[in-house]
Amino acid sequence: MKILIIEDDKILSGTIKQCIKNNYDTDCAYDGEEGILYAKQGIYDAIILDLMMPIMDGYEVLSTLRREKIFTPILILTAKDAIEDKLKGFRIGADDYLVKPFNREELLARVEAIIRRTSGNYTNENVIEFKELSLDLNCRKVVCKNQELNLQGKQFDLLEYLLNTQNTILTKDQIFDRIWGFDSETSTNVIEVYASGLRKELKKVGYDVYLKTIRGVGYIWS
Repeated sequence: MKILIIEDDKILSGTIKQCIKNNYDTDCAYDGEEGILYAKQGIYDAIILDLMMPIMDGYEVLSTLRREKIFTPILILTAKDAIEDKLKGFRIGADDYLVKPFNREELLARVEAIIRRTSGNYTNENVIEFKELSLDLNCRKVVCKNQELNLQGKQFDLLEYLLNTQNTILTKDQIFDRIWGFDSETSTNVIEVYASGLRKELKKVGYDVYLKTIRGVGYIWS
C-alpha cells in the first residue's frame, strides 16, 4: 500500500515517513502544487496533508483535489488546532484531522482507519476479499479456495492494487509508479513479467479469468 505525504518541512516529512515505513510505501511532496501533481497519478491509498505550506496551502490542495474528483482519503496533519480549522477541513473534504505533535501509533491507526472506511474490499482484519480469494495485508498471504498461492514480492503488490481498483483500467505507467516508484531505474516492461507470473498462480484456482489485459494500455481486474 502506498501513502503520499505532502509536508513542506523536510525534517518532519522524514519523521512521518519513518513512522509509517514498516506499514506503507511512501512518496513525499514538499509544496502544494507538487502534492497535487503526485496525487493526480491516482496511485495512492491515502494522503497525509499539512495545512501551512508555500505556493498552495493545504486547504487549497484539498479543495482542488476534491473539485477534480480525486477522492483518495486524506488525513490532515497540522499544528492548527482550532475547531474552526478542523470544521473547515472536514467541510472541504478531509477524511480525518490530527493535530501535531502526534503519537506514532495514533497516526498509523488513523491512516489505517480512513483506508478501511473508504474501501469496501477490506474486512476488519485488514484483509481484502474477492469471491473466494482473500489477500492478507498483515502476513502478505493469498488464499483462494482453501489453497495458498505462491506470490512473490511485487506479484502480491500487483494483485493488491488490482483488487483495490476493480473494474478500472490501470495503465502500465500507473502500475509502474505505484509499485516500482517514480525513481526506479527499471522499465515498464517488467510489469508484463510480473503480470504473467501472477496469472499463472491465479490459473491454478481458475481466477486468472479476472485479470484481463487491455492491449497497448494495461490491465483490469473485473
